[in-house]
Parts: sequence; structure tokens; C-alpha cells
Amino acid sequence: MTKIAVNGAAGRMGGRIITAIKETEGLELTGALEMAGHDMLGHDAGSTAGCGPLGVPITDSHEEALQDADVLIDFTFPEVTLKNLEVCARMGKKMVIGSTGFTPEQRAAAEKYAEQIPVVLAPNMSVGVNACFKILKDAAKILGDGFDVEIVELHHNQKKDSPSGTAVRMGEIVADALGRDYQKSAVYHREGMCGARTKEEIGMQTVRGGDIVGEHTVYFIGMGERIEITHRAMSRDMFARGAVRAAGWIADQQPGIYDMQDILGLK
Repeated sequence: MTKIAVNGAAGRMGGRIITAIKETEGLELTGALEMAGHDMLGHDAGSTAGCGPLGVPITDSHEEALQDADVLIDFTFPEVTLKNLEVCARMGKKMVIGSTGFTPEQRAAAEKYAEQIPVVLAPNMSVGVNACFKILKDAAKILGDGFDVEIVELHHNQKKDSPSGTAVRMGEIVADALGRDYQKSAVYHREGMCGARTKEEIGMQTVRGGDIVGEHTVYFIGMGERIEITHRAMSRDMFARGAVRAAGWIADQQPGIYDMQDILGLK
């Protein structure tokens, strides 16, 4: 039995993860963490998630939430995640991270903590999205420099980072397959007389509105033909299912940093 604690337990994503844990054989919720002063502190995490009482109160104490846990699942923000990573490293707990928007420096800090504990760090926990990552790598290698690459992502109007971590990862995968440096190739904004498109650039466009869970399309545009690879998220449940799958997998791993490609055997 893998014992799991969930950070952000009273949020929408936290609730879906808690429900997925309850529905998955071999997993048990043993801790639920929220920020100090949250209205739901002391409430049962299962009842708050809408899946029935689980006897696990929501707390703002890392020590209490992690005491009996093997793994912490965190879908919050990089600053919060890094603080939780420090606690997990100190307490010897494994961690699954679905937070996005990491700077290169924050990513490096996470990798440093992963020298002490196993960490899954993935911009998208969806099995379907990770299948798309593999397809994109193969497509880019086949099509080569004869096709322009543009990436368009859509999310709800409350998403704080832009572009999404998933879109960035798609851009990195394509750039790597084409032998390019993503940081130099990515173009996030075009306006006015910006000149003709270069062959090296990878366009990255962002749309925010309503309650869109997440949609990503990578366009490979050639002369007289166009290939579109699209993934649409219908609900947050797919992210939750991927996260609990990652938590069950990482329970048997050695220290190091992993992603969903490792878990799905796609590397």
C-alpha cells in the first residue's frame, strides 16, 4: 500500500487527486495539506473533495501531513513546490510535482533536491499528452527543416503562467529533435512590422478564456500541406489519474528526477 499526502487538498485539482487516490487500488490518502489560515483547515479531506469522509483532516503542518506518507503530490506554484521539496528532502519523502512555470533556476533547485529523494517533475501528467510528446519528436525528425512550427495553447482565464508548461515542453521536444536551442528559437510575440518569419523560429501563441481545461496544437506547416497534432483535455481527472499513477510508480524508485515519459516507458 502506497501512502500519499496531497498539497492544495482543498483546491479543485487537489480534490480530483484525492478522489483518484480513493478509487485506485493499492493507494491510501494519509495526509492533506493546505496553506495557513485556509477556511477548510480541520475539515475531512475526503468530504471536502466530494468523495466521502476518509478520516484525514486538512492541516497546515507539513510534519502532520507527511508523517505517515510515502509520497507528496503537489500541483501548486513553483515557490510553494520548492519549499515542499525542501521539507520532503529533509523528511525522506518522495514527491510528485505537477506545478508549472518553473524558471531555469527553480528547475535547477528541484534537480538538486532530487539528488536526495525520488522526484517526478512533469509539466503534464496526462497519458495522452505524453503520447503526443513522443509523436511530436518523431514527426519533427521526419519533417525536418522543411516545415515551419507553430504552437497554440488554450487555457482557462485563471491560469497564471503563460505559455503553459506543456506548450513549452512541446517546443523543447521539437527544437531538440530539429537540433535547435529552444530558448533562442521560441518567439512569443509578433506585432507590427516584425519582418518575415525565420526558418529557425518556433512560434508560441497563448489564448486565455472561460473554463477551458487545456488544449494544445502543434502545427507543422509546409508548402502546400499542413500537419496538426492536437490534444484537448476534457476534465482535470486525467491529470489526477496520471499523478496517482506517478505516485504509485515512484514509491519503488531511487533518488533522481523523473517525468511521465519514464513512467510510461516511452524513453
